[in-house]
Amino acid sequence: MLYYLFEYLQRCCDFPGAGLFQYISFRAAMAVITSLVITLLFGKRWIKYLNRRQVGETIRNLGLEGQMEKEGTPTMGGLIILNAIIIPTLLFAKLDNIYIILMLFTTVWLGMIGFTDDYIKVFKKNKKGLSGKYKVIGQIILGLVVGMTMYFNEDIVIRERITDPVVIEEMQSNDGPVLLFSEEAVKSQKTTIPFFKNNELDYNIFLSWIGNGASNWIWIIFIPIVILIITAVSNGANLTDGMDGLATGTSAIIGATLAVLAWVSGNIVFADYLNIMYIPNTGELTIFISAFVGACIGFLWYNSYPAQVFMGDTGSLAIGGIIAVFAILIRKELLIPILCGIFLVESLSVILQVGYFKYSKKKFGAGRRIFKMSPLHHHYQKLGYAEPKIVQRFMIIGIMLAILTIITLKLR
Repeated sequence: MLYYLFEYLQRCCDFPGAGLFQYISFRAAMAVITSLVITLLFGKRWIKYLNRRQVGETIRNLGLEGQMEKEGTPTMGGLIILNAIIIPTLLFAKLDNIYIILMLFTTVWLGMIGFTDDYIKVFKKNKKGLSGKYKVIGQIILGLVVGMTMYFNEDIVIRERITDPVVIEEMQSNDGPVLLFSEEAVKSQKTTIPFFKNNELDYNIFLSWIGNGASNWIWIIFIPIVILIITAVSNGANLTDGMDGLATGTSAIIGATLAVLAWVSGNIVFADYLNIMYIPNTGELTIFISAFVGACIGFLWYNSYPAQVFMGDTGSLAIGGIIAVFAILIRKELLIPILCGIFLVESLSVILQVGYFKYSKKKFGAGRRIFKMSPLHHHYQKLGYAEPKIVQRFMIIGIMLAILTIITLKLR
């Protein structure tokens, strides 16, 4: 909203300083600051309200050190994060940008699903909350919306890189800077493959046996992949949210990395220099993800050990879905196993634990476990590690994975 206001002031009366709003870097910085302020101010009031209403977490005794001390800690703190993302985005982003529209829809949609789950648990006193199948249905609907929009919307395009050596030589013979991208943007289902020289994968290759009409049917492959990624990452973030500051801290690290990837992918000069895919208009996503990072860092003020508030499913489902959809929109979804490595190992620990328990029970008559407890952070807690130490070490690993993700831009 402020973007359009200052654009009008710049156009009609050359208002001093209004031109700053044309710069993505300035608006991204303002989004971070605004989200931090909203989180700190709104968070304090929201926690007081939750305490007055006695909206506390019900803890199931799993024999973990310090676990029962968290009984009664306010939950549904994810609303703090959602407000701190949505408000700065509405203020500083271009709201007619299809990528921003999709990210706002993702935030609100998954936030509503998570809020419903928390509301049933807290106010209806039903520990099971929203049925798992309804959560998955909600994630599938989101995947359908994102996948179909990316496939059919004419504003979601890329600029193909020029590879013809004759054309390149002609361009380089002219005076001035040379940017090796086609002038015309095209619809494409290409994505980025890490660690490869020619690092683009065209999903059409999976239906190449059809012939020339493969692109008309690729949505059959593409949309299920989008659904799978959104469901996996959203649930992975939800499983990671089991210690004070763990999901929030790792999400902030992931968000900062995605901000870098969005910035370079949406800037034709950086895309050309790094020899990566150029995706017009995705630079605007930097404002959204900056608000996301600010919201996560601000929430850590209250969520770091010992937590004053838990995000609940309102926050955890939303932040996982935001990360997944954002990565898909900037064509970096194949980097998710690296960037979201913490979410991945947390999810795998649960899958392996449950799978092996069922297998061993059927084979030996008694269930056996690989880990002392899953998700993985509880395994280390059972081994006697203090909760803050586990969280800090997981975040250090998250930083290392983030650095590895960024250097894949040139490591091929």
